[in-house]
Amino acid sequence: MTATLPERPALEVADVIGQYGAAFLDRYGGVLSATQRKALRDLAACRTAALGGHVEYCLDCGHERIAYNSCRNRHCPKCQALARARWLEQQAEHLLPVAYHHVVFTLPAEVADLVLANPVVLYDLLMRSAAATLREVAANPKRLGAVVGVLMVLHTWGQNLHHHPHVHCVVTGGGLSCDASGKIDVAPRWVACRPGFFLPVRVLSRVFRGKFLDGLRTAFEQRKLFLPRRLQALALPSARAAWWKGLYARNWVVYSKRPFGGPKQVLKYLARYTHRVAISNSRLEDLHEGRVTFRCRDYADGGRTKRLTLDAEEFLRRFVQHVLPRGFVKVRHYGLLANGQRQARLSVCRRLLLVATVAVAVSSADTVSIKPAQPRCCPECGGTRLRYREVAPVSAVNDARPMDSS
Repeated sequence: MTATLPERPALEVADVIGQYGAAFLDRYGGVLSATQRKALRDLAACRTAALGGHVEYCLDCGHERIAYNSCRNRHCPKCQALARARWLEQQAEHLLPVAYHHVVFTLPAEVADLVLANPVVLYDLLMRSAAATLREVAANPKRLGAVVGVLMVLHTWGQNLHHHPHVHCVVTGGGLSCDASGKIDVAPRWVACRPGFFLPVRVLSRVFRGKFLDGLRTAFEQRKLFLPRRLQALALPSARAAWWKGLYARNWVVYSKRPFGGPKQVLKYLARYTHRVAISNSRLEDLHEGRVTFRCRDYADGGRTKRLTLDAEEFLRRFVQHVLPRGFVKVRHYGLLANGQRQARLSVCRRLLLVATVAVAVSSADTVSIKPAQPRCCPECGGTRLRYREVAPVSAVNDARPMDSS
């Protein structure tokens, strides 16, 4: 009788936490949130004996295979596949047979530190401002004059793991006719975008800048913002006025990519972006003498793939700054896709588009199957007579600080 463990990548984020998490906490533990500490503990314990699991036993040949439980933390590189598959199945039901556009709203670097210090308030403001911008500009009769459907995903990182807050928006290439206030007509018609064009990005940029800064001003006035030491100057009206003037003077980046061809391409995109974490294990290449090497794209150099090496503590510092506050919703729906009236509005859209459903347009190859394609079998003899027994969680062999409950 033999026992095997499932294969794992040569290097994982969990390995960096396991080896250097204690030193990282010694240096930065005082400024970490409870959610960030929990993420470190969960990732270090994921699919290890610390969380327990089960043993798969073959009745035909006696082969045993151990499978430890997942941590299910949404920031874990190993725990996103099943959640993504279930979510994609739900989204497939909401697709329309139209082109979809990809729009990205990015905050300037000048506000990134303030956002990082106030993630609950300002990530929410970022998403609401981007959504309000799309709704307002699309509803303008000079632009489109329609209510569009928006699916929005928050990302907080760049390829080098620096803080880079932005939102990816997948938007229907058209919508239900409405008045200038955004109220859908009593007898709406479908208004399609011009082929290959959505909305002017310069207009989107200016409206987005205005809405975010208006919300930011309100947050300052209502004293909702925490100012860390490096930003204490913003407590002074004169310094804040100069900072404000600079933000209004610059162009804010709003990027509209080529439209998706249809539902299949939308699902492929969503599979890549919605449940992504700051860095996947597949990008890690080496951990040696306290330094982590990983691959990243340098978009300032034509998107070329390069290797970046960081001290392990700096790598973990960059990683944990992308741990979202507990309960924060990073995938949101607006307009036609807003949860309240989604089904009713999509039914109207399909009637106007003369289609009952787009399910036939979505290939099963474009989604991640939740159920195995075939029954599980023994890797040694191929038998299917498998039995399982639970394995209780055990204390970590190395009682590293990231696993502490503090």
